[in-house]
Amino acid sequence: MGEFYGVNGRKLRRLYRNNNPDFQQWDQKVHAHKYLLFPENLGSKLSIDETSLSHGELYTILTNKAAKGKKGAIVAIVAGTRASDVLEVLAKIPQNKRNRVAEVTLDMAANMELIVKRAFPYAVRVTDRFHVQRLAIEALQEMRIKYRWQALDEENIRIEKCRRQKKEYLPEILSNGDTHKQLLARSRYVLYKRASKWTDSQKVRAEVLFERYPDLKRAYNLSIELSNIFENSPDKLYGMTRLAKWHEKVRLCGFQSFNTISRTIQLHYKTILNYFDNRSTNASAESLNAKIKSFRAKLRGVRNIDFFLFRLAKLYA
Repeated sequence: MGEFYGVNGRKLRRLYRNNNPDFQQWDQKVHAHKYLLFPENLGSKLSIDETSLSHGELYTILTNKAAKGKKGAIVAIVAGTRASDVLEVLAKIPQNKRNRVAEVTLDMAANMELIVKRAFPYAVRVTDRFHVQRLAIEALQEMRIKYRWQALDEENIRIEKCRRQKKEYLPEILSNGDTHKQLLARSRYVLYKRASKWTDSQKVRAEVLFERYPDLKRAYNLSIELSNIFENSPDKLYGMTRLAKWHEKVRLCGFQSFNTISRTIQLHYKTILNYFDNRSTNASAESLNAKIKSFRAKLRGVRNIDFFLFRLAKLYA
């Protein structure tokens, strides 16, 4: 707008902010840098997550699922992720209203679990299934990266050897046209997707990858099997049985990263299994996070936190 009207854009932004009557008379302006609270948006099913507004500063956001990421979605935004700070803000909502919350979805962070446990004592806590699945994907990618570093080291050794012998180094070209290190670098997105969604070139790359690195194939199958448990188990009992079998497969494979995931799941067994009651996820919170990031990108960053939060409140609270 500044460019269109031939005025300085920064000055126009500053004037718009400083002369906006709604912002100047905003009832939450005094404490906006610490928290925003909208008790009227409290619903029976909530999501809690953290997001970054600027320069990596994290804010805890509590959202109402019934609003579906539109107006009335934000219940509270609190600066930081410390449980005591968030609980102090949520305590401003009357206890009888908080007691009516039936379900809250969250990740596996200890502070989030403590917040929900203390603030909403009668709510069922549901660990988001996608956070659990993401752990398995990250473990798989960790194995791929480990093999890639090994391939880089081996290539460096061969290059140095060829230089000493005054020979030209020619890397081995695999059947799909990749070198070893290219195969491992380009397989990143192959391992993220199900085999049914691979393109023709990805199918060829996966075949070469799994032939060369059978451990990656076993780890990939473990990751997909964990996803299938959440998608195809009809109830909590069946899901628990299939998870127990998955744990045994992980133990027999002996992959350290997957053993860590297995222990993590066992420590959060109850809240993870609660997913099968209503198949609730933290997707609404993640969707709102994506909208906030998109809004921040359109503004080319956050220059004034209070004004940014004011605009967020206008849109989503």
